[in-house]
Amino acid sequence: MDKILKVKNLTKNYKDGADSVNILENLNIDMPENQFLCVLGPSGCGKTTLIRCIAGFEDYDGVVEVSGKETKGPGIDRIMVFQNFDQLFPWKTVEDNIKYPLKINGTKDKEELSKLAKEYLELVGLAGSEKKYPHQLSGGMKQRVSIARGLAVKPKIILMDEPFASLDAITRRNLQRELLKIKEKENVTVVFITHNIQEAMTLGDRLIVLSKSGEIKLDIHNTLQAPINPATEGYGELWKKLSDNLEGNSDLY
Repeated sequence: MDKILKVKNLTKNYKDGADSVNILENLNIDMPENQFLCVLGPSGCGKTTLIRCIAGFEDYDGVVEVSGKETKGPGIDRIMVFQNFDQLFPWKTVEDNIKYPLKINGTKDKEELSKLAKEYLELVGLAGSEKKYPHQLSGGMKQRVSIARGLAVKPKIILMDEPFASLDAITRRNLQRELLKIKEKENVTVVFITHNIQEAMTLGDRLIVLSKSGEIKLDIHNTLQAPINPATEGYGELWKKLSDNLEGNSDLY
């Protein structure tokens, strides 16, 4: 199977005075199309740095390839959704927020722009919200718009940095379900950062745990049968394997 994403010997370091400190060290990750990868790890282990490197927002040593081509900078083949709800232009309507990247990337026809905006709002369950402004939306609705805006440019990879971490449990669960549906419908590849073991087990068909030193400590496929919940056969065993590799970080539970 062709790999849509290849990370080869990725190392990222920062200067700490006269010393150089590695945040990530010799990471190697291959991902086929339509895989949902969840990355877990203790605070400060480099999870966010990893996807920022993949997105092209950070300099690094090593190679990142998308569809067989090396990339160093940002591109519309990779879009990023952050934890922060304030990713939208507050002075633009929901519809215009989605139209903006489409215009930047060459779509000029007004009818086509409106059609695409409505199509992707419907995909994320926000049909009828076109004329609202971000301040009129809940946190969960803002994240839906951010996802719709990213999907509208037809990316190959979605990079998500704890996008549901600040939401209440019910909204978080609903968005997890919606994300899985969208991922299958749009046939996109997802790299999803989370601090939550249950979220990783629910969403990911592949699970990676990073160590405190920024190395891959565990890289396994999730074989649990969906829909996944604590009563699912094998749930407890997988939970224990992940928690045992998370170096006793209670905030990851």
